[in-house]
Amino acid sequence: MSINKVETIDDRVRVKTVLVSVSDKTGLEPLLRGLLAVNPDLRILSTGGSYAAIQKLLGDSASRSLQQVSDYTGQPEMQGGLVKTLDFRIYLGLLSETHNPAHQADLARTSSVPIDMVVVNLYPFQETIAKSGATLEDARGNIDIGGPCMVRAAAKNFRRVAALTDPADYPGVVKEMSQSGGSLGLAARFALARKAFQLIARYDQAIAEYFSCVPEENVSAPYHVRAGG
Repeated sequence: MSINKVETIDDRVRVKTVLVSVSDKTGLEPLLRGLLAVNPDLRILSTGGSYAAIQKLLGDSASRSLQQVSDYTGQPEMQGGLVKTLDFRIYLGLLSETHNPAHQADLARTSSVPIDMVVVNLYPFQETIAKSGATLEDARGNIDIGGPCMVRAAAKNFRRVAALTDPADYPGVVKEMSQSGGSLGLAARFALARKAFQLIARYDQAIAEYFSCVPEENVSAPYHVRAGG
């Protein structure tokens, strides 16, 4: 397998396109208003409930900035929201390298755009299993797939992309961007990537520990199990 080794990156990256998919909407309005204040031409891609929440938070001002991920990718969401962001154009936007001509050609070929920031938090798995009476199906349904994939892709490409996973970091990001004309520096992007990978590690560990403690005889309890192959 050939692995790209990047030699040239930019210290500061202007945030032009942000992808928002959050279950916890804490701090979302001041974050987005702050990003739009420093870049009125900001493009916001969003999914499902996050899209509806942003429309409500920003009102008329959202119409020129906001786009459904399904409209961008050309693929409707899978019933139940099971597949929303797992799309080539999304990951091309997250993983493409600024100074890689082949990547830039792929972006042009697919009419895709680089995604400079993801604002993502994950399905509340830990909170779900902590509830009294939570079943295996409750737990399974709250295992996030797209969220961790986006976070990992953004954090891996910290050379260009900011992985914003904690509302506590929103004010600092807006402050830095306000002071720099809408860009975010390498040091900030790397710090966010480090925090993002720690989040994913804890999330996966919680799932692994939960599954390891479910007795085999309890696996079928939440379901009507049909006999046969």
